[in-house]
Amino acid sequence: MRIPKHIGVIPDGNRRWALENGLEKKDGYNRGLDPGLVLYQLCKELDVKEISYYGFTVDNTKRPTDQRLAFTNACVEAVKLLAEQDAELLVLGNTESKMFPGELLPYTTRKTFGKGGMKVNFLVNYSWEWDTGYKKNGEMGLLKSQEVSRVDLVIRWGGRKRLSGFLPLQSVYADFYFIDDFWPDFKKEHLEEAIGWYHKQEVTLGG
Repeated sequence: MRIPKHIGVIPDGNRRWALENGLEKKDGYNRGLDPGLVLYQLCKELDVKEISYYGFTVDNTKRPTDQRLAFTNACVEAVKLLAEQDAELLVLGNTESKMFPGELLPYTTRKTFGKGGMKVNFLVNYSWEWDTGYKKNGEMGLLKSQEVSRVDLVIRWGGRKRLSGFLPLQSVYADFYFIDDFWPDFKKEHLEEAIGWYHKQEVTLGG
């Protein structure tokens, strides 16, 4: 089985899951904490070298305050959970904005936790414009995510088939696998099916 070295994770559908389960939209975010940890553990067992989670974007901060606070708190808790694992952890996002949670500032340089091993990137208050230094006049700046490697496989939950600004340069040759189930309904089979599908793809990198 050909295992991707770097998996990108877009954990979508938290709000829709909450509404379908009789909850408020804000209540869906913390239901994604356990799936995120289980996914990390499964990837570690598979010897995946790097994993990048899409926490929240600059655009997401335009949502109602109760939702913004809920997904911010969920991301803080997720990073703290990952810091208890064997990981080389990096939080990546616009730290100059007041929307960046101060609790995560110590994680914005890569740090080794436990025995280290897998690189874990967590995108918080992230935007592709911020990352690339893109300006409306077409100028580009220094890539902020330059220490993040090329993504082999992007897996998106929630049924929507778009990148939503996720690490655009690293994802330039990635394969994309879409799952209709919402992120809080994550199950082991999702990852197994995604990797089985990836194994069958021809990877030429344009050659």
